[in-house]
Amino acid sequence: FNHLPICMAKTQYSFSADAKAKGAPSGFDLPIRDIRASIGAGFLYPLVGTMSTMPGLPTRPCYYEIDVDTENGDRIVGLS
Repeated sequence: FNHLPICMAKTQYSFSADAKAKGAPSGFDLPIRDIRASIGAGFLYPLVGTMSTMPGLPTRPCYYEIDVDTENGDRIVGLS
């Protein structure tokens, strides 16, 4: 994975991991909690401090399987 670029997952308010230290503070440690790989997107992303991430989406969205069955009483199918 050493050829992949890095995209930091950290607070938007500061270069540090502390959102209260606004702007560009100096003399801080950057705690890397974990490093994850987004292989399909082609990058690594270290998680800094308490930053959370959202789950990824499937290759094929589930809404493709949802439909309205107009022949049998306008039932919605594909939700379960």
